[in-house]
Amino acid sequence: MQRETKDQIEKNRLRVKTSIDIVRFLSFQGIAFRGHDERVDSRNRGNFLELLKYTASYNKEVENCVGEKAPKNAKYTSPDIQKEILALIAEKVRKKIVQDIGDSKFCIIVDESSDENFLPSVQNPHLG
Repeated sequence: MQRETKDQIEKNRLRVKTSIDIVRFLSFQGIAFRGHDERVDSRNRGNFLELLKYTASYNKEVENCVGEKAPKNAKYTSPDIQKEILALIAEKVRKKIVQDIGDSKFCIIVDESSDENFLPSVQNPHLG
């Protein structure tokens, strides 16, 4: 029982770490996470799930504990989990920015334009 629990803990950690790595990659690259059809039989289940499958194809350790081999209650791939991981990463980035800025003065440059429905859209001109 003890060994089984330890093995399960290690697999859970690997599943979470893999999900964190994929969320970091997709968010830092500005790539959408989800697809239009994420069913198991879909040809393209979205970037997050496809990148998970790709990672598993190159890493046997990951392959042995994700997807269908993961328990239904510990897959760590749901949209809610993805959002939670992204929120934690965003908070860490915010804290680092605040730490770097400290008491220094700063400004934020933004530009506003409207779309075809005349709704305002604000963009950072330095990010595109």
